[in-house]
Amino acid sequence: MADDLNDTYQYPFEMADEADIKFRDGAIPGRPAGVPSSYEEGGSTRWTPDAIAEVHALAQLGRYQVRGYNTFNKRMPTFDDLTFVPATMTRLPLEGYREGCDTTTVLGAGRGLVEKPLELKIPIYIASMSFGALSAPAKAALGYGASKAGTMTCTGEGGMLEEEREASQTLLYQMSPARYRIDLDHLRRADALELVVGQGAKPGTGGLLLGMKVSERISRMRTLPVGVDQRSTIRHPDFLGADDLAVKLEELRIATNYQVPIFVKMGATRPRYDVAIAAKAGADVVVVDGAEGGTGASPELLLNHTGIPTMSAIRAARESLDECGMTGKVSLVAAGGIRSGVDAAKCLALGADAVMIGNGAMIALGCNSPRYLDDYRKLGTAPGACHHCHTGLCPVGIATQDPELEKRMHVAAGAERIARYLAAMTMEITALAKACGKSSVHNLEVEDLRAMSFEASAFTGVKMAGIDRPFEW
Repeated sequence: MADDLNDTYQYPFEMADEADIKFRDGAIPGRPAGVPSSYEEGGSTRWTPDAIAEVHALAQLGRYQVRGYNTFNKRMPTFDDLTFVPATMTRLPLEGYREGCDTTTVLGAGRGLVEKPLELKIPIYIASMSFGALSAPAKAALGYGASKAGTMTCTGEGGMLEEEREASQTLLYQMSPARYRIDLDHLRRADALELVVGQGAKPGTGGLLLGMKVSERISRMRTLPVGVDQRSTIRHPDFLGADDLAVKLEELRIATNYQVPIFVKMGATRPRYDVAIAAKAGADVVVVDGAEGGTGASPELLLNHTGIPTMSAIRAARESLDECGMTGKVSLVAAGGIRSGVDAAKCLALGADAVMIGNGAMIALGCNSPRYLDDYRKLGTAPGACHHCHTGLCPVGIATQDPELEKRMHVAAGAERIARYLAAMTMEITALAKACGKSSVHNLEVEDLRAMSFEASAFTGVKMAGIDRPFEW
């Protein structure tokens, strides 16, 4: 970019060297030493140290910043702003050990079109994280762990990894707009298909895999040059609107001989309308990925300033299916920022049939665990604060294609942690469901929730705690 600028305009003075551009007295971004105490006492509410560091970074790089993980938007309401109101007098709670609570989750059976709808033991599955964003050992560990828990994983963009297919009792095969490694044999070996039109971390844009992760194996699978940034196309090449989508879904049904369900995954932007289009076009399952959704790499501006929160997207999506007569015919999956069984239970109560977890699964594998401290320091971060998935230098071997770093990801140990994490999440969901008097986790409903903040009530339509009516502006 600097060369392009020099071609069009010559500065009337000697060009600065790289040290001047980066500031001689410190690295950017970052808060410089000796910040005036007035910042600590208040200072500018607009030009905070973080805002100043952002401008310094943009001035140094000449482009927007790219990183992984998820949103750093602190103003977004969270699932913690909702609370359950268990049964007391008006309803009867279930005995914790003597009465059961069913967790069986069926996806894709509502239309009666497919021979093999998905039947999962729990209402949680592993998100679409690609081989490329994650290492092969990490993908295998996710598959084995999910299989032990009785649920499924998703390939993500970039094709089917044989290690993951072998490890996963149930595997969802993703088709992105870029169509990397789309293989008819792979489609027919999958247990379900997912047509992705967007994701919560970067809606309106395509996938991003930086060159340091494009290894020789990734290059062969995606037909890309080794070491060159991969930026996926934004739109599918063979459909533009609802009618084209309906044709594409029918083509996929024919290709798989009507055997498996078809998912449509979208970022949460206008879910009330987008979900209706996908449902009317013929999707068996719609996945709505909220703004808290994670990613291996994205422009930071998209992570922090696009999309709507997961909890508001669920309510809009559920009401959309109700309004267009698709409840019971089309399953709804929620994703984005789900950390625990408590969060998952709230998603079910808001109207989801199942949830998909990504960042939580990575953390269960060992992401941000307090090991290899020197490698964290080399990245300029520390365990518990690392969001450098995009660099390919993951200290624990999860978000990398480096052969030496991959060795740190122990498949059997990672799989066991995933299985235990999923088991614990499920126990949390059933504990809350029983407390609310439900014999199935799918009987949780909005009436079981109350909002603890005006924002949460306004975003979801959940009644305010204490006044038992939704907040109105």
